[in-house]
Amino acid sequence: MDEKGLGKRLQEARIAAGMTQQMLCQHANLSYSTLTKIERGAIKSPSIFTIQNIATALGVGLDQLLGVTPMPATAKKHRSKSGVTFVYFDINGCLVRFFHAAFTRLAVDSGAPADVVETAFWHYNDQVCRGDMTMDEFNAALSTELSLPNINWIDYYLDAIEPIPVMDDLVQWAAAHYRIGLLTNIMPGFIDAMQGRGLLPNVKYDVVMDSSKEKLIKPEAEFFKRATKAAHCPAEEILFVDDSRTNLMAAEKTGWHVLWFDDYRPDESAEKVRQALEPAV
Repeated sequence: MDEKGLGKRLQEARIAAGMTQQMLCQHANLSYSTLTKIERGAIKSPSIFTIQNIATALGVGLDQLLGVTPMPATAKKHRSKSGVTFVYFDINGCLVRFFHAAFTRLAVDSGAPADVVETAFWHYNDQVCRGDMTMDEFNAALSTELSLPNINWIDYYLDAIEPIPVMDDLVQWAAAHYRIGLLTNIMPGFIDAMQGRGLLPNVKYDVVMDSSKEKLIKPEAEFFKRATKAAHCPAEEILFVDDSRTNLMAAEKTGWHVLWFDDYRPDESAEKVRQALEPAV
């Protein structure tokens, strides 16, 4: 059985049926952790009885989920009432909870006060996110300042962050109806590492604007101009979801629609995004 292919087909069928992961779990009498693992392709040869229950709950054939026969066509892309056809999502503080816990762990490991750890980190963060500093150079700088040899920041980061569940469902829903992308200040290799661990919504992103590859960071105006060009649509058709008001103001100046994401109230913020993407009649 092709577990990865099965997971993708299952996810597409669920989204086409308008079901969240929680809803499908209830209809198929399945645990949430089992469903998410199947969608990620992390379960080797899931039970055929489990797959049959899922197919029945989704209203598709078992052969379709298994890839023997084609899946039904997916929904057409929409235009929202406000004219949006493309959505960019930030990552940190929007799709995953922020990584402050990594500072605490690094403070414990190094013996340095937490404020010293944060100061050292933010001193170099923009440089490495812009791609002006390599991860090896960044790790070496942290090791020197904190007197802790062999720091590998990506390990601290990946162990500290966790997905925001409501955003996983939202991004999957958005991807079924709109063209979507990621627009993020991020260090080199982090997006691939996050996807490898299943920490980002498992959808096909039409555009990925990675600051370390673009050699630009938010809120620089050129970053938003380049992202507009990559989206292949007018600025007024783009919605940007971010947890930084400074970044949103810069995007708004480019002509984008913007929505502030409050990770202390993720359900409320996600609902606002859904409302903003209500399709035009």
